[in-house]
Amino acid sequence: MDTVSPAEWEEARLRLLVKEKELTRARDALAAERRRMPWVAIEKSYGFDGPSGTMSLLDLFEGRRQLIVYRAFFDPGVEGFPDHACKGCSLVADQVAHVAHLNARDTTLAFASRGTQPDIARMKARMGWTMPWYTITGDFDVDHGVGEWHGTNAFIREGDQVFRTYFVKDRGDEVMGGTWSYLDITALGRQEEWEDSPEGYPQTPPYEWWNWHDSYEDSASSGGGCCSGS
Repeated sequence: MDTVSPAEWEEARLRLLVKEKELTRARDALAAERRRMPWVAIEKSYGFDGPSGTMSLLDLFEGRRQLIVYRAFFDPGVEGFPDHACKGCSLVADQVAHVAHLNARDTTLAFASRGTQPDIARMKARMGWTMPWYTITGDFDVDHGVGEWHGTNAFIREGDQVFRTYFVKDRGDEVMGGTWSYLDITALGRQEEWEDSPEGYPQTPPYEWWNWHDSYEDSASSGGGCCSGS
């Protein structure tokens, strides 16, 4: 490895920064394209078990406008069960930022597996995870590309009608966990004014909505039509 002077190091850093800025702009452009993806209506009913009983896919939104569901493998037959989820899914769970920041953007994050609620509660307590985590009881995983492998699905709702807006799996899941990486796969994005979003999408000034995670006023949305699928 070459050893250089501070001035030479700074020159090398600035050369690399040009390429890094290009990557950032390309990532922003790709997220803008995601926000123009068509939506597909979810017509089938899906069942889940939660801490308070049986739930629907709509219930998982917790009243918010958007929902992100990560299919984690904490299932009978998976290595580590019932003490652990699979190692890869556990690494993903360890990366998840405080969900209050997503909630402040009218977005709910949930994990879903085939393990029972008592097993999930015990595992979450052991691992220190706090995100909502549900038990799949129907065909949600098979119908959404995550029957045999992990993946992340994004949804939006217009009132009680749910739409699937995006799906990512394999190496695309590696970057999941941060607030921005989750928002960038949603139909509404980060909802900041600098973004290239379709007309009518919610947008607010950047920085101004940011807050301490225990200081947001989380008012769950009752739905409504700020925009429609294209």
